This record gives sequence, C-alpha cells and structure tokens, in this order.
Amino acid sequence: MTKARQQWPNRDPIGQTVAFGNMDGNLKPLTIVGIVGDVRAEGLDRPASSVIYANYEQRGLSGNSSPMILLRTDARTGPIVAAARSIFHNLAPDVPLKFSTFADEMGRWLSEKRFFLLLAGLFAVAALALAAVGLYGVVAFSVTRSTQEIGIRMYLGAQRGEILRLVLGEGARMAVFGVVIGIAASFVILRLGISATDPLTFVIVAALLSAVALLASYIPARRAMRVDPMAALRHE
Repeated sequence: MTKARQQWPNRDPIGQTVAFGNMDGNLKPLTIVGIVGDVRAEGLDRPASSVIYANYEQRGLSGNSSPMILLRTDARTGPIVAAARSIFHNLAPDVPLKFSTFADEMGRWLSEKRFFLLLAGLFAVAALALAAVGLYGVVAFSVTRSTQEIGIRMYLGAQRGEILRLVLGEGARMAVFGVVIGIAASFVILRLGISATDPLTFVIVAALLSAVALLASYIPARRAMRVDPMAALRHE
C-alpha cells in the first residue's frame, strides 16, 4: 500500500507496470494485480517500508535466495509444524528447513526491547534510591542543626504534630523544587528532538517522586518530634 501511494498518488495502481528483479539487476516488467496492506518487515518500531510481492516463477530466484512460506491456521502450532516438516522433507529431503512461529519471531524481536526496558528500569530505581537517600541526608542534617530551635519551639508550647509538619514541609518544599526543575529540564530535552510527551507519565513520575521525598523526610521528622526540650536547649 505504501509503495502504491508513493509511486501512483491519486491514481489507481491496478494495471500499472513496474520493473522488478533480483539484486543482480535482472529487471522484469511486472503488472500490478492487487494491493495488500503494509507490513512492518524491519520492526514494529519502524514505519512500514515499500514492499512488492511477486510470483517467484516470474521473478526468479537467485542463488542465495531463501524463500519463505507463511502458514496461517487456527489449530495448535505443534501438529501443524510436524505435518509441514514431513511434507517438505518428502518433497526435498536435502533442503535445510527452519520453522518458526509468529510468537517465536515476536519474542526474538521483543527480547532486545525487554532488555533495554529492564536496564532503564534498574537505572531509574537506582536514581530514585539515590534521590531518597540524598533528601534524607539533607533533612536529617537540617534537623540536627535546628535541634536548639526545635527545643525552643517545644519549650514555648509547640506541639509534636507542629514539629512534624515543620520538618515534612521542608522536605516537601525541596521535593517540589526538584520536581519543577525536572519537568522543566524534560521539556527542554523534548525540544531537542525527543518526542515522548505523555502527560500521564509526567504526572505519575511527579507523584512518585513527591511520595518518596515525603517518606524520606518522615524519619528525621519523627526524630525531631521526640526531641527533649531541655536537652535540646543544652545542645551545641
């Protein structure tokens, strides 16, 4: 279909003639008798290429050709493959054959994609863990430096819940600041040529990072709640 659109735009390709042949340059005129749907022969992640189907008796086979026969069935593949293997062996016992199912071919094509997705996932988890550890360290250090301030607040009547909200608020502010910078950097990268602009992905990632940031801030916040006011006032 793509070939027909490219070569005969706004025209009926049926009945047109094309010169087609092997890689040796032995071109033969072929008359178009039908149009079929596109096939992504180079991979599902690539656009459909121009493909011409020809009768092998008209086109001829070169010495290094590897003809492919497609079988479509609703039955189980095991018996079908066994029967086809037996038939081809009886017809040409010396011809090497390779049988493969659609699921096998898709699995081989997707295996590389799965590997890269797994690798990207591992790096993402590692980055998320590093961000959580870093935020925890910053908030914990801030709590340690503010021990006297926390003690004074509690001595003057501040409740433990207020201290918890104070420390969590600091972590939340850093998380929001980081998310805003990250989203802005993502849009800059998008302008450089990357076309992945799924809003749901941005929302999920921002929510996940915010949740991890609050969780990382919660431990030092709980520690700040348990500060003894008198001991905090003597803290240097």
